[in-house]
Formats: sequence, structure tokens, C-alpha cells
Amino acid sequence: MCSDLMTLETRRRGFTLVELMVVIVLIGLLAGAVAMGTRAYLIAGKQAVAKLEISRICQALDTFYSAYDRYPTNDEGIEILAQANEKFADALLSEVPTDPWGHPYEYVQPGRETAYEVISYGADGREGGTKADRDISSTQLDDETTGN
Repeated sequence: MCSDLMTLETRRRGFTLVELMVVIVLIGLLAGAVAMGTRAYLIAGKQAVAKLEISRICQALDTFYSAYDRYPTNDEGIEILAQANEKFADALLSEVPTDPWGHPYEYVQPGRETAYEVISYGADGREGGTKADRDISSTQLDDETTGN
């Protein structure tokens, strides 16, 4: 009888394959739920970075305008802001920026509504889109900060 108890205790020490699989599936489901919950925050964070970067480019463009009484041409683009010249010993931008998704910012002069427009085409790098693919433009910056 004592040996039957030892055998029963020996069998009860480990987990069965089914129990391990259930635990692994539950952990996977929890990890997926957490990932989906944080994805929206990651997208919003990248969009906020793009807005700040566009704002910084706009400040450099306005400084360029005050020195040269014109905005850079489409051919010059924002690349000219990252070059030192006779009026600016240090460049207005330390480097030509790319958006948080690794795409170059689009510079259009004249813009659709203003003298120029700086655009990030979002995660997909193409015009249009929603959520992570939403375009962010310099013309939207004032509207979004005031809530309009």
C-alpha cells in the first residue's frame, strides 16, 4: 500500500502536456490583448512626434524667409535648411529630418492653403489614409492644438 502512495505522488509532481498548452495559450491571449491595447498609444506617440518635427521645420522655414524674403523652392526643398550658408554659419536644421516611419517629409511651395506645406504621409508613406496611415500637414497644426 505504501508503494501505491509513492507511485501516485510521483505521477502528481509534473504537469501534463494539456495543462502546459492551456497555460501557454492563456499567456498568448493576454500578451495579444496587451499588444492591441498599447498599439493605439504607439501610433498616437509617432503622430505627436511628426507634429513636433513639422513644427520645427516650419520654424526653420520662417527663419529662412526672414533672412531671404522668400521660402525655399520645391527644388531646394527642406534640404537647404540643413546646409550652412553665408547668412547662417550653422544650418537651420542639424539634418534633413525623416518622419517617425522613416519617410522623408514632403515640402510643397506654394501649399494648398498657405505659402508652403510640410506633410508626413503617415505609416504607409502614401497620400490619404486613416489611423496610423493618416496624413499630418503643417496646415493642420493650429487646428489640432485648438481642438477644431
